[in-house]
Amino acid sequence: MTTPLTQPAAEPVVEVATPAHRAAVVATVVAAFAADPAFRFFCPDDATYPDEAAAIAGGLFDARVGLGTVWVADGGAAVAMWDGPDAPPSGHAPTGRFAVYEHAVAAAMPKYPRWYLGVLASHPEHRGRRLARAAMAPALERAAADGLPALLETSNPGNVEVYRGAGFDVVERLTVDDHLPVWIMRRA
Repeated sequence: MTTPLTQPAAEPVVEVATPAHRAAVVATVVAAFAADPAFRFFCPDDATYPDEAAAIAGGLFDARVGLGTVWVADGGAAVAMWDGPDAPPSGHAPTGRFAVYEHAVAAAMPKYPRWYLGVLASHPEHRGRRLARAAMAPALERAAADGLPALLETSNPGNVEVYRGAGFDVVERLTVDDHLPVWIMRRA
């Protein structure tokens, strides 16, 4: 009898986030976006980045968690924060450079009913396990069932191809504050 040398990777556990997931989600977003162009635009100072990024991540989580549109994989190792087509106006109030970014993206974002992926993050310790893709899947399935597109934006040029691999196409490119490129992407 032979024994396999490697065990197959366990399927990730994906669930709707609850307030109990907040600390794990914030830690994941802060770690995942430490070198992200948008988050570094919002929080350029290395000394204050952890606290400022945590405040942004916490605000985004708090605004969505009660709507049932935040999914976590493996307890928060990856997170997808979505706005559904009937999402109320967000309760988070961005300030500073985050407000500049949010205003520019909102002005360019198509206005038709859609599912909008506001944040997708995988903790660096768990990259390569496809946890972010697993966390993203429930809302993509709901969008398809609703007959609606899914939209997102990214300021990371490397993510454009990653999202293309998940079925998204670039529908618009803009520049925020004369130097930060942003791609708006749509999945039919």
